[in-house]
Amino acid sequence: MAHEQQQSPQQKELNDYIKYLKERVFFEPQSAPLHYNLGVAYVNKGLPDEAVSEFKQAIQCDPNLAEPYVNLGGLLFQKGDLDQCIEVNLKAVEINPRLPMAHCNLGFAYLQKGEHQKAIESSRKAIELMPQLLRAYNTIAMAHLELDQPDESISAARKMLELNEDFASAHFALAAALRMKGDIAKARGHYEKAKALGLPIDEEVEETWNKLG
Repeated sequence: MAHEQQQSPQQKELNDYIKYLKERVFFEPQSAPLHYNLGVAYVNKGLPDEAVSEFKQAIQCDPNLAEPYVNLGGLLFQKGDLDQCIEVNLKAVEINPRLPMAHCNLGFAYLQKGEHQKAIESSRKAIELMPQLLRAYNTIAMAHLELDQPDESISAARKMLELNEDFASAHFALAAALRMKGDIAKARGHYEKAKALGLPIDEEVEETWNKLG
């Protein structure tokens, strides 16, 4: 007889919480907070489609609750729907302009669309609200790289390393900016550090760095 897969205490707690929320939602289908909390639980369980459904239902129940828009935007970004990601995060900051993750999501989505100045502006707003938000600094660093502004990228990368010296993306951004300025030796050091910290590097990027010696 096959044995049931053993659940960790954390998994059991999460599954029990989801069961509890689903029961509550059955009796209170118009409760935006219940749908939102269930969406977050589904995210934690690794069920993005179910989470998207719950966040959308939360918005339907209460269009003025900002948090579901932010979480929905993050999932839409993961699905590659940048325009919808931007739309729902703009709605979030319209409702509550003091949500750092909404501005951060906007910055990252704008970066992927090549709208560099918007990416920088949104990320700066995120940092004003949450000064230790590494992802926002990283967006700024990468945007300045793409704008051929290595000094500004270096400044953002060094700020990330002040906050966390083992942040792999900061080392990678610093490596790219230093290489742009011609400081190959220092650039190589930060590139190797980024790899050692586990940053995924594709073959094309690795080949480019190997050509530098």
